[in-house]
Amino acid sequence: MAQDLKTHQVIPDVIDNVPPSVLQVTYPNNIKVEIGKELTPTQVKDKPQVHWDAEAGAFYTLCMTDPDAPSRAAPKFREWHHWLVGNIPGNKVEEGEVLSDYIGSGPPPDTGLHRYVFLLYKQPGKLSFDEKRLTNRSGENRNNFAIRKFSQKYKLGDPIAGNMYQAAWDDYVPILYKQLEG
Repeated sequence: MAQDLKTHQVIPDVIDNVPPSVLQVTYPNNIKVEIGKELTPTQVKDKPQVHWDAEAGAFYTLCMTDPDAPSRAAPKFREWHHWLVGNIPGNKVEEGEVLSDYIGSGPPPDTGLHRYVFLLYKQPGKLSFDEKRLTNRSGENRNNFAIRKFSQKYKLGDPIAGNMYQAAWDDYVPILYKQLEG
């Protein structure tokens, strides 16, 4: 139930309203994201498959963001966005415009569980994004992102679907940090 996003305080930390549906997110090895479920950085290191019931001819924006950077207790970098794709035709994420390439979870050691939030927005039409394009080889320009502000800037409204999992540090994180040193 998307209402569970409220239980995990995604509302109000990231968005204002509960999306009407749950976004289907599946990582390799058939690891399904369920709201609040704990997954490891190792399990989520590769880009997931994301699915929703798309409207014919519509375009969508997909975001994955961490409001708990560097920790939930002291989120001074809120939000650190992990993935941002716009102009997705229907539900074909791979055909969308990658604004920020996917980076898996990398919570620092001893910072507890971080929430990783997936949000889907229906666009008013095809958009022209002026964001700097980010690869998955660097963490630059990813902190202090706000999906609320991004949504307002592009007139996306409230998300139509959402999901989230939680993760804490594991031994994959140092490998990810090395990748981000690019």
